[in-house]
Amino acid sequence: MDRAEDYPALPGLDEDAPRDEWAAAYQRIRADTEALAAPLAIEDYVIQAADEASPAKWHLAHVSWYFETFVLREYLPGYTEFDPAYRVLFNSYYEQVGAYHPRPARGFLARPTVADVYHYRAHVDGHMLALLAERRDRPWPEILERIAIGLNHEQQHQELLLTDIKRNFAANPLRPAYRSNLPMPPSGKRAPVDWQEFPGGLVEIGHAGGSFAYDNERPRHRVWLDPFRLASRPVTNGEYLAFMESGGYASPALWLSDGWARVRQEGWSGPLYWERIEGIWWQFTLAGMRPLDPDAPVAHVSYYEADAYARWAGRRLPTEAEWEVAAADEPIVGNLREGGYLQPIAARPGDGLRQLYGDVWEHTASAYLPYPGFSPPPGALGEYNGKFMCGQMVLRGGSCVTPPGHLRATYRNFFYPHERWQFQGLRLAEDGE
Repeated sequence: MDRAEDYPALPGLDEDAPRDEWAAAYQRIRADTEALAAPLAIEDYVIQAADEASPAKWHLAHVSWYFETFVLREYLPGYTEFDPAYRVLFNSYYEQVGAYHPRPARGFLARPTVADVYHYRAHVDGHMLALLAERRDRPWPEILERIAIGLNHEQQHQELLLTDIKRNFAANPLRPAYRSNLPMPPSGKRAPVDWQEFPGGLVEIGHAGGSFAYDNERPRHRVWLDPFRLASRPVTNGEYLAFMESGGYASPALWLSDGWARVRQEGWSGPLYWERIEGIWWQFTLAGMRPLDPDAPVAHVSYYEADAYARWAGRRLPTEAEWEVAAADEPIVGNLREGGYLQPIAARPGDGLRQLYGDVWEHTASAYLPYPGFSPPPGALGEYNGKFMCGQMVLRGGSCVTPPGHLRATYRNFFYPHERWQFQGLRLAEDGE
């Protein structure tokens, strides 16, 4: 199991922060991205099988665009862009920066070539390291804060790179493997479900400062919670299969109206990537097709599906405040990317809450909204999180493809309620006494 403390944190943001440590962190995270792309064939870099799944080549370029746009162009005098056309091609959604290529059309960009993109990365890296080697009078706290955001942003795209590769490969009838040598999940006795009691009361959630966090995790604030119980582990494939076999996808009473419309519109009958072949359930993984493990956490279910399952089970989804309070004192350890499975694995028997971190992002019942007192930063970087605080739902905890060291109890992920291509699962909650 990966432990966050086993992976180096970013250095501090003060003016005296050792720049060689920042350079090492920069090189390590940038190298991680290229290592994740290494198993791809050249043809794999360009495909885009769904609007939400960007091509691998675009991910590699966009994270470089961030450093070029928000660091080098602003803080390195005399910097020359690798190609001015990349300002538009690899901008994601920053309206204040300028125009951007439409997201659904990223797969149409046969040019620039993959080789061009790697040259772009090398160009940006060389100048970033030159900037970090400088000893001139510069606004270093501001620069280092932007680099910290950029490195965390790159780690987010490392996770997206893997989930998008899976989405893109799944559209191929050959069901190709990203890596055929991924280890099989360990076998053993399944962990039973028990219920952990929490007294509620007036609690604080949100990031308290002192280390890196995104703006949407702040400010820390008080909320009132009634007593609640949280399941000791996420819902498994086998448990979700029981919902399917009981007619869960044919029972409109279980579904929110928009969810039921999506079920009928898209013909949902089970989680994304599940296939029934000659009476046996299989699922597509980053190692290709594998038999469904009934004891592993169910993944690739939307908020609508998670909510319907919880209603069928006579429970509910936790709020994000309940989840954070439950996770606040738990170690950040779990089946994360460096564990090597790149797939959720079954919980082992034990006491207390398990699999809070890793395996699957856990749906909550909370809409993605600003915390009381939230104010986005000025300028284009204020578009990073704030402008998406409408129509999406919060997920917590990380997944089997999240980089170690990237998570914390206050981390808020968010997706639209119909989206399923991320490693999204659920843990049940219920009201306490």
